[in-house]
Amino acid sequence: MKGREELIKSWFSLWVNKTDFDSNKIFDKDVIYIESWGAKYYSLDEVKNWFNTWIKTGEVINWNIKQFFHKDNQTVVEWFFECKMYENNEISCFDGMSLIKWSEEAKIYFLKEYKCEVEPFDDK
Repeated sequence: MKGREELIKSWFSLWVNKTDFDSNKIFDKDVIYIESWGAKYYSLDEVKNWFNTWIKTGEVINWNIKQFFHKDNQTVVEWFFECKMYENNEISCFDGMSLIKWSEEAKIYFLKEYKCEVEPFDDK
């Protein structure tokens, strides 16, 4: 489970640090990635293009992991996300979760994000 968590943490930190990534270590080449607002990417190349385009238009300020849940070849991660879009300097933030399915090679082959539309909640 630690290896899975480390890969997810790496993916989140790439967005915050705006760094290029060795996507072959994280994602299966035939990955399906569904964003919380409905956009879908059907391959590793599409995910890479989306990432490289997005980081030119906005800044991820925080993408903090709250907790992980693991069962068989699946992981659910609860998180808090905050970003700023350069076009209008608008900052948005929300809580969310991702459902992740792992390949036999320990890579992500399916990821679907869920967004919570209410004010972010600190449940300490």
